[in-house]
Amino acid sequence: MTLEATRSVTAHLGESTGTHAQRPVMEPTGGEHEPRSARIGQKLNWLRAGVLGANDGIVSVAGVVIGVAAATPGNTVAVATAGVAALVAGAFSMAGGEYVSVSTQRDTERALIDQKRRSLAEQPAVELRGLAGFYRRRGVSAALATQVAQELSAHDALAAHAEVELGIDPDEYTSPWAAAISSFIAFTVGGLLPLIMILLPLGEGRVLAAGGAVLVGLVLTGWISAALGEAPRTRAVLRNVLMGSATMVATYLIGLLFGVAVG
Repeated sequence: MTLEATRSVTAHLGESTGTHAQRPVMEPTGGEHEPRSARIGQKLNWLRAGVLGANDGIVSVAGVVIGVAAATPGNTVAVATAGVAALVAGAFSMAGGEYVSVSTQRDTERALIDQKRRSLAEQPAVELRGLAGFYRRRGVSAALATQVAQELSAHDALAAHAEVELGIDPDEYTSPWAAAISSFIAFTVGGLLPLIMILLPLGEGRVLAAGGAVLVGLVLTGWISAALGEAPRTRAVLRNVLMGSATMVATYLIGLLFGVAVG
């Protein structure tokens, strides 16, 4: 049984079960063999995180600038100062949180890979039976499952076991810097929308303009995040708009109360 035939069996298992079995499928890209589904899944996760980061930037900064505008009507300097501070603090906080979170994930992935590497070195027969058992549980005959496990292990035992059993590509760990930078940029781009709108020379209408722009942004981020996750679009958009609207109304009312109290 050739390696290509072995991979075709693995691909068929992944399509029929929806598990990580599809991850060992390798396709040539730029002269190298890389797990195609793993790369696509990681890119989608980064894109989805970016969309959610933009959504957080829109809502967070909008809440601050609308609240300050309600408390200090006509004081553009105060609104701009609060908005820029919220934008910078939020972007760095989002990036820092992503960096710490993904770094922890990366450390966990490395620890699991090291553990699997030791187990393969110390108990190769046990690991081989475990890999064959994975395929048997998915409907492959005992003889074919053993053959698939043997050929994949002969090609790259660590990759075969790690991708199937752990869902990890040992040659491509999650990047904390990529997650941090994308989150920083996404939050900043999202936060600039309400900040720019609230600073436009629209007089008393600037709060409404900022609120309208925020709603448009929330519709877009809600729709895109649902599309990436293959979830119902309408429900996601409504949920996003309702939560963002509630945030703006709450901060606007708080700003009015503080403005009256100070005045």
